[in-house]
Formats: sequence, structure tokens, C-alpha cells
Amino acid sequence: MSRGRRALLLAGMSLLLGGVAASQVAGREAEIERRIGSPVPVVVAARAIGPGQTISARDLAVRQVPGRYVPRGSFASPGELVGARAAAAIPAGGDVPQGLVEREAPAGESRPGLRVVRIVAVGSAPEMPPGSLVDILITTETPSGGAKTTMGLRRAEVVDSRAAPGSPDGASAGLPRAQLALRVTVPQALMLAEAQSGAREIRALSGADAG
Repeated sequence: MSRGRRALLLAGMSLLLGGVAASQVAGREAEIERRIGSPVPVVVAARAIGPGQTISARDLAVRQVPGRYVPRGSFASPGELVGARAAAAIPAGGDVPQGLVEREAPAGESRPGLRVVRIVAVGSAPEMPPGSLVDILITTETPSGGAKTTMGLRRAEVVDSRAAPGSPDGASAGLPRAQLALRVTVPQALMLAEAQSGAREIRALSGADAG
């Protein structure tokens, strides 16, 4: 076999092997995406945000997160947070879930020592109109993999409510979700922020359901 022919053969084999390798890589990437979900935009703190600080666009950044690992109650657009206040300290690079954000109460309704905090919970928004009282149940995962449900808040005042997009997973699949603005104390706001980011489920019971 001549040197020229051998060189052409080797070049052809290299192209063939390169194509096979590229196909394998693409296949692995597609399989990984099927397992963890397509990237979803999630708003994070571009720099440290202090408690009570009014959030500006410069304080925020967007990070792409696999759909399976998107924090519960997260925001997709910085515009949803501009003008809100941080209910607690948020470190640079940290997620900014609804439980860590508070909005100004309607004029004339602010009360000393209380904050208005937004959460997403399993429940029907029309059954929890502004001015109504709700109980908040928080379900967490036990070390053994089971579930434990506790009363997080009792008779919390609803300042605002609206239907939340999407539906919960697991045992709550198919049930409605609500975006609720609740008037709470600072310790309660911190508790809700922790639950929003780590609880298996947050469920809101209207006055009729709570009894």
C-alpha cells in the first residue's frame, strides 16, 4: 500500500471514529437531560443582600438549573423581585425563594412587628381570599425516608392570594397551588423561608377546612 493511500485511509478512519465519538457524547447528553430535566432560569443574589434591604436589579442574577433541582418557590425573572424587600439575609449566589421576600402591605394596613411574606402552597386560591385566615401545614422528610407533618402556622392572615402556575409532584400531584401573601412575625417569616426551600410539601387550609 502506497504512503498516499495509507494516509487517506487513516484520515478516513479518524473522521469515522470522530463521528462515532460525537454521536456517543450527544447521546449521553440527551440521556442526562432526560433524567434531570432541561435547564430552567432561576434568580439568585448577585451579591449579598441584607435583611430589610430593598432589592434592585443590580442585586440579582439568573442561573440555569436543571428542572429537577429548581428550588421550590423560586423566581424565573429578576423583574418579579425588583422593589421587594429581603425578609432575611441572602448570601451572594444564594437562591431567592418567595419565603425570603416580603412586599409592602397595602396603605394603612401595616402593623408594627409584622411582615408580609409570599409563599407557594398546595391549596385553592379562591377559597383563601384576602382577609381570610389560614392554617399552614408543613411536611418534611424524616431520616428514614418517611414524612412528618406539623402545624407551621395557625390562623395566619391572608393579604393576597392568586393561583400559582404548575402543579406539585408526588402525593400532591394534580392538586391546585396558590401564591399567598401572609402577614406574619419575623420569626414566622424565617420559618416559612426555611420550609419553602426544604420542605416536601407546604399546604394551606382555608378557614372552612381548618375548622
